[in-house]
Amino acid sequence: MSTSELDLLAVAHDAARAAADELLARFGGERLNVRAKSTPTDPVSEADLAAEAAIRRVLGDRRPDDAILGEEGGASGGGDLRWVIDPLDGTVNYLFGIPQFAVSIACEDAAGALVGVVLDPVRDELFAATRSGPATLNGAPIRASAKDDLATALVATGFAYDAGVRARQGIVVTRLLPLVRDIRRAGAAALDLGWCACGRYDAYFERGLQPWDVAAGGLIAARAGLELRELPKNEDGPAGVLAAPPALAGELLALVAGD
Repeated sequence: MSTSELDLLAVAHDAARAAADELLARFGGERLNVRAKSTPTDPVSEADLAAEAAIRRVLGDRRPDDAILGEEGGASGGGDLRWVIDPLDGTVNYLFGIPQFAVSIACEDAAGALVGVVLDPVRDELFAATRSGPATLNGAPIRASAKDDLATALVATGFAYDAGVRARQGIVVTRLLPLVRDIRRAGAAALDLGWCACGRYDAYFERGLQPWDVAAGGLIAARAGLELRELPKNEDGPAGVLAAPPALAGELLALVAGD
């Protein structure tokens, strides 16, 4: 792991902790000011905005020359490096008091992600990875599932905000469910990838994700030994991602890609 990767990882850690403080201070209290984004089921709250502002303050102090792409604040700045941030992955869970949400922060260059962290504030679990180092959970190395039997695989997924896409995703789940151990839908893509990275799930797939949903979690999952495949855009919906053990990736992709 290079010195520059370690430096960037330290910044990501500090920024994620700053965001987590904002989220925990508001979690479980009165309903926050909420507005809809792309659809009525796609909310943003004052907690999202406060957490992203906290991340941007840390990055502004420590990495003022880098670009930022945030879910709420959009793109800003320039430079050779870009921070891709999701201040609250799992907003619906958060607003309903369900303790399944995370802060996701990645730093990337022209070749892709250099470092990534996914912080679960409630469990105080920090998933992290660098391009040249191991995937870790609270500093300890982790490895993903090496399962080669789809019938015993626990598979995670998620659903889009658009009702028409959700209907088609339901058809895919109906097709897949009899062929695997079971399916889970926890509602936070970054945590789904982190949980795959440490073997809590065997595999994960989802369509309609944004760069900030997968930039950090995708790196962590890959460094933990999973194979990442693209779900191509088709009649089932927008493009997506699949993470699975190498022995299962092709078979699972064929079942969920819908081609």
